[in-house]
Amino acid sequence: MTSIRSTSATAISGDITVPGDKSISHRALMIGALAVGETTITGLLEGEDVLATARAMQQLGAEIEQQDNVWQVYGRGIGGLIEPSAVLDLGNSGTAARLLMGVLASHELSATLTGDPSLSSRPMERVMGPLRNIGAEFVARSGGKLPITITGTGMALPGDETLKVASAQVKSAILLAGLNAQGNTIVVEPQPSRDHTEKMLSFFGADISVEEIADGARRITLIGQPEITGQDIAVPGDISSAAFPIVAALITPGSDLTIENVGINPLRAGVLASLQEMGAEIEILNERDTAGEPIADLHVRASELTGATIPADRAPSMIDEYPILAVAAACAKGTSVFEGIGELQVKESDRLAAMASGLKECGVETEATQDTLTVHGTGAAPQGGVTIASRLDHRIAMSYLVLGMASQKTITVDDGGPIETSFPGFLDLMNGLGADMEEAKQ
Repeated sequence: MTSIRSTSATAISGDITVPGDKSISHRALMIGALAVGETTITGLLEGEDVLATARAMQQLGAEIEQQDNVWQVYGRGIGGLIEPSAVLDLGNSGTAARLLMGVLASHELSATLTGDPSLSSRPMERVMGPLRNIGAEFVARSGGKLPITITGTGMALPGDETLKVASAQVKSAILLAGLNAQGNTIVVEPQPSRDHTEKMLSFFGADISVEEIADGARRITLIGQPEITGQDIAVPGDISSAAFPIVAALITPGSDLTIENVGINPLRAGVLASLQEMGAEIEILNERDTAGEPIADLHVRASELTGATIPADRAPSMIDEYPILAVAAACAKGTSVFEGIGELQVKESDRLAAMASGLKECGVETEATQDTLTVHGTGAAPQGGVTIASRLDHRIAMSYLVLGMASQKTITVDDGGPIETSFPGFLDLMNGLGADMEEAKQ
């Protein structure tokens, strides 16, 4: 365990980029491995989660090479992956596990997926259920937890699923399985969730369509067994990673920060709208497009934040950003209510409980239910002066380190090691801007 402390900071400033988008990076490796020909990826997030995906795809027969910041994936074609000779260890990555289950479900092979203690505590049944319907078989621990052995089918039935809860990972697993099924795979989601899979499949040449239906729901239809071909992918900066320096700049007086080349997919960028509703001064500049994904530069200045109610229908577009948004709320004046966030209980940790209890330890009044978090900010610096348990969760660790920048007393995170899963170089980047974060002496 590596304890990290964060002490009150003066203004932060500079022009930076953040690591590549984790969601897009996972998908680029997987879809590239299923394509015919060569896929070139620049800007890939080289964090532990994505590297686990790269290793797994190599074990499944894809040839993957890296030189400097360029990754080459030589695909095997749809249905062409081979049975691995060893267990696929996906570390801490729920995205890798759930999406890879979809890929493997329509391959005639057996594979065992495992992960670290955090990933092995997370439920997978909501992915396995739809995949059983297409013909895959699973053997899992009690509660549908890893390790899981999947036996795929070479005669996959096309999926036809109506999801009760919007989930990009469940939707993506079904669509990736549908690549090797005859006929149309259909997924209906009650409200839009992040659509990186749909965009990337289309970019690689798959025939996929999205239709808006009643009450904001969407129907996604994929025609099975296309021939997708390798492409050049430039991965934009991750909005989920950018959220940490954004909030750091907002809550540290005098700050002026520009973050370049950030993905602003509207189904991912709910955190920007939410912060702006709280009074954040965030300019979206130089908007452009790459491989179907919108990107921009973000100019952020320190702001006097006020409490706001963030509606449940925004949750799918910012589910990973609630921990750092709660930090912003703790430094705002007034009450913030985050609605419809029960999904946080089944992330890398129970993030709802982690934020409610940790903020209370820091002197911030909070209340939590099964589906909401209420944060009562006073506009003054939180007290701090505590050690927070990161719970093997990178976003919990980074959120409290950012809170330490605006607190009266130092905040220590008991284990900052998980940060490397999504944001390699986080401490160096933040300290280069003017933060005061360092490993705590044991």
